[in-house]
Amino acid sequence: MTALKAHEVARFLARPDLSEGIFLVYGPDAGLVRETAQRLIRQLSGDDPESVSLVTLDGAEVDADPSILAVEARTMSLFGGKRIVRVRGAGKSLVMTLTELRDDPAGAAIVLEAGNLAPKDALRALVEAAKLGRALPCYPDSDETLQALIRDTFNQHGIRVDADVVTTLREILGNDREITRRELEKLTLYAAGSKSLTREDVLLLCADNGMLVIDAILDATGAGHAEKLELALDRALSSAVDPQRLLAMSTIHFANLRRWRTEVDMGKTPRAVLEGLRPKPHFSRISSLEQQLRLWSDSSLATAADRILQATSDSRRRPALAESSLRRALLAICMMAAAH
Repeated sequence: MTALKAHEVARFLARPDLSEGIFLVYGPDAGLVRETAQRLIRQLSGDDPESVSLVTLDGAEVDADPSILAVEARTMSLFGGKRIVRVRGAGKSLVMTLTELRDDPAGAAIVLEAGNLAPKDALRALVEAAKLGRALPCYPDSDETLQALIRDTFNQHGIRVDADVVTTLREILGNDREITRRELEKLTLYAAGSKSLTREDVLLLCADNGMLVIDAILDATGAGHAEKLELALDRALSSAVDPQRLLAMSTIHFANLRRWRTEVDMGKTPRAVLEGLRPKPHFSRISSLEQQLRLWSDSSLATAADRILQATSDSRRRPALAESSLRRALLAICMMAAAH
């Protein structure tokens, strides 16, 4: 009897102890079940996946004719390679056919995908009791497993990430593994050339709206990163973030920088000033804010504040031009920072 625990599934997938038999992948998260089945099939395919014969059946198709599973399992591959039969949406209708196959699967690997199954479920019980059977439970990821997924993905692609990238991704993406996978694919493509990734990159590419995008705009402006500013503005405005709100947040940001810069001019280090704030800025912004405090003088911050004030006034007089007023003002300020 082989009933794997949820935490044992990753180890099993890395090195399955069977190459043929019945493999039941089940759980409440359909995305995780599908991904686990795909990983298992890749492992079962071995070193010569081209020679593998993979047949995919739908649960409804098998329900209508349960014998089709046995026929497919016992059909010889045209190329003499391994035969894998994958069944999506597997249910109790398969129990009788699988009873015939569990002791003699004819060299085939039968991979079943199912929903959440109780311990006494007939399908689960049959596979767990079979000598050539393995049941793989798939449950929603914990924070630890998703952090491991993120780190492993970047490591596999040779991408260096800032310390706060993983934390930021977890804040944005939640616990859906399929969404996390899609966003990781996007990020690895983005970083394919530079082989590095920052929190700003993550905010630009993954955050849809709210304070995360606004922070990206403020920090790109204050640090002189014009390309990142354009990307962040495009993302925010396409998500219906109000230009007036962005101007208001910019006013607050540069007023804060000017207030903090006064403390720097009095002898404190930028890091000491930021560490003394209550409430503290998010730890992932400290490095960027420290850089901004080093770049800007009190007089240049005053000039930046005046530009934002003028843009705010223009946007209120002519609301239809609020977006262009915002873009002009922030880009001009960004160029000031880049010139320092």
